[in-house]
Amino acid sequence: MELNKNIPNWELLPVFEDSVPDLVDYKGKPLLILFFNLGCPGCKGRALPFANRIVVENGDNISVVGIHTRFEGPQYKLEDFQKAKQDYFIRWPFYKDAGQANTFHKYKAGGTPHWLLLNAEGKLEYSIFGSDPNNALLRLDLRINELLENNRKTTNQLWEKKKFGTKY
Repeated sequence: MELNKNIPNWELLPVFEDSVPDLVDYKGKPLLILFFNLGCPGCKGRALPFANRIVVENGDNISVVGIHTRFEGPQYKLEDFQKAKQDYFIRWPFYKDAGQANTFHKYKAGGTPHWLLLNAEGKLEYSIFGSDPNNALLRLDLRINELLENNRKTTNQLWEKKKFGTKY
């Protein structure tokens, strides 16, 4: 996957009764995609809480979607997902990867957790594997904040041009 390029649509299945949105449904604001697995200690201990923090702190400005992938390990049941949603206070929609990790492989994920950050136009800004707070999560947090700040500046510039009657 190349930076600054659109990524292909995902192949996901619903976990709960939700229908699965298309990737294009998220255009208009940045999107953080988290590949995770309920059997992954780094996912449960660091990635899920980090994704929750992003939603709490920036939920109006960025969308977060989880993809539970199964490139190895057991098949999980609906009850497992319901318990995880409650136990880890998951505040964002998540879906199951179709097949044997179709989207995981299509997006060239390196394991779980793996993160993809898309800009408001749906282009890939960043891709990183891991949950080390002093490496992957720190880098991801910096990229998210940089992207959100650039979006705020662009929005303010457009508003100022409109406010003062300048054509843009």
